Amino acid sequence: MNLIYGVKDRPRPGRLVLFALQQLLAILAATITVPMVVNSTTGSEMSISAALFGAGAGTLVYLLFTKFRSPVFLGSSFAFINSMCAAFAGGVSMSLGSLGLIIGAVFAGLVYVVIAIAVKFAGVKWIDKIMPAAVIGPTVALIGLSLASSAVQNAVGGISLNELGSYTMNTNSILCLVCALFTFAVTVICSVYGKKMMKMIPFIIGILSGYALAAIFTGFSYIPGAEEMRIIDFTVFQSMEWLPGFTFLEIFGGELLPAGGSIGAYIGTIAVAYIPVAFVVFAEHIADHKNISSIIGTDLLRDPGLSRTLLGDGVGSMVGAVFGGCPNTTYGESIGCVAISGNASVITIFVTALFAIVSSFIAPFMTFLSSIPGCVMGGVCIALYGFIAVSGLKMVQKVDLNDNGNLFTVSSILIAGVGSLALTFGKITLTNIACALILGILTNLLVNIRRKKNAKAEAADADVPAAESAALESVGEGAESAAAAPAEESAAQDPALPPAEESAERADVPAAETGGEKADGKGEE
Repeated sequence: MNLIYGVKDRPRPGRLVLFALQQLLAILAATITVPMVVNSTTGSEMSISAALFGAGAGTLVYLLFTKFRSPVFLGSSFAFINSMCAAFAGGVSMSLGSLGLIIGAVFAGLVYVVIAIAVKFAGVKWIDKIMPAAVIGPTVALIGLSLASSAVQNAVGGISLNELGSYTMNTNSILCLVCALFTFAVTVICSVYGKKMMKMIPFIIGILSGYALAAIFTGFSYIPGAEEMRIIDFTVFQSMEWLPGFTFLEIFGGELLPAGGSIGAYIGTIAVAYIPVAFVVFAEHIADHKNISSIIGTDLLRDPGLSRTLLGDGVGSMVGAVFGGCPNTTYGESIGCVAISGNASVITIFVTALFAIVSSFIAPFMTFLSSIPGCVMGGVCIALYGFIAVSGLKMVQKVDLNDNGNLFTVSSILIAGVGSLALTFGKITLTNIACALILGILTNLLVNIRRKKNAKAEAADADVPAAESAALESVGEGAESAAAAPAEESAAQDPALPPAEESAERADVPAAETGGEKADGKGEE
């Protein structure tokens, strides 16, 4: 696609700050949601600001490993939520649970490191074979589509579906939907009709506009009887978190002995909870990098290389968990922001990471960001997640769907993903994206077994005509040599003349003789 700023471009300082803020807003909601979900599930007290700090630190590590060539932000991974809950479930204190978070992230990171070493020696050609565009394209589309329900639910105020599969609207949900659609409309108008700078920061303008409208509705909610108009919770400013509660600091001062008394059994439980999920996230890692590669026009799996992106992601996850407790992963929201804004400058991602680290210590700013209502972010995410899905469909455009093999591969992935084929085995959960990707890989291998055999047979058949042609050419050359032999012998009889001249001379002799006879006849007359 046409980018306004390429990977190596450097926007002016003023613009750079705005672009970085926009990226921060794009990844913020998902990054702080992970610790919030774990806290509500386990009763733990993970720090939201520490999770943001960990995301920024992990991103810096990722950028260093990828030589500042991949414009992607790393944020808290949703795939590890159950694994993180298992760390707290096996612990008797917040200290042991925090230690379990770090140990689990190390296990997951080591999986990435091992795969990165294997890729370094084996190369990436095998990835293209088992995951061609017919597999990666619909998988990337699924990443966006799987997030669609989250965006819609946030847009209507977080209410759940009723038994009919629809949302039962009330005053609050209607106003939330109005704010979401207003935010979406402002974002679209700025991106499509805006000029220069406005076109590049549609999310900032959209979020601020939606926040302003939500604040107006919330102002009316303080009128007696109008409480349902309250959309923004301003009470969060009364309990601001002034310093991040880093995970590694939570380890000290508490009980570190598991309930069963065996630290080895506890570590084993952590390993079983984290390691299989790391392989699932590895598949999504490839899909995300294929997606951003299609946007920036450079194959990141080759430059800087899959081994480097994996190392950056793996080590970045370890670092992120040491500070924030959450393993990190590449964020589709960040990729969508790059696609919509046309800004792929890796310096923007670098400054965003710095913003995430610094802002985690600025309590009023962090509180303001956390007060942005879900409906406003839902309006923005309709565009963000939609762009992720569309970028995957663009990859599918290059696939020959007239070929039944490709058709079966693409359709199996889409149906398994959209149908939410998610499987849980004990404490291990395979997400619908992971299951769809596995099914797609197996289907692709199945439909290509016969194709490979046919290709070999066609290659063997093609060798026979080639051999026959070579033989005929050989026979033709022999015939030409035989025909040229008499001419060479004639030329040998009179070395002074070439064969063509000799023939002409012989042809002239009868003519001369005939002319002489005619002359003699005239003389006799």
